[in-house]
Amino acid sequence: MNVTWLGEHRFVGVNPSGQQLLIDNSPTKIGVSPMDALLGALATCTAVDVVDIMAKRRTPLTSYRIEVEGERAETHPKRYTHITVRHIAGGSGVMLDALTKAVHLSHEKYCSVAASLNAEMSVEAVVEESAVPS
Repeated sequence: MNVTWLGEHRFVGVNPSGQQLLIDNSPTKIGVSPMDALLGALATCTAVDVVDIMAKRRTPLTSYRIEVEGERAETHPKRYTHITVRHIAGGSGVMLDALTKAVHLSHEKYCSVAASLNAEMSVEAVVEESAVPS
């Protein structure tokens, strides 16, 4: 990835395929901050794994979102010290134990972003009530 300064605290990253990512830590934010981008990378990295694992188990998801929050140190470099990741999913036949297994497999074995972070993590799986079969 190549990163180019756009002025203020705004940068654009371009990967070898040409996709762009706007990182913005300026007062007039029009992009995400570097730390928000890190949380987003963690969430999407694990999400890809969970979607694939659930599909392989023949219980594909029809709804899915990840809520991710980070607590930061008060002193520089103000890194994340604790990150909470909540996977909320639904679909026909999706059971909590299978979703929990998929989430833990991703966080503990497959997600390279999670493996790269030096922060304590809490991970939770929730099956949406409206999506639970009756």
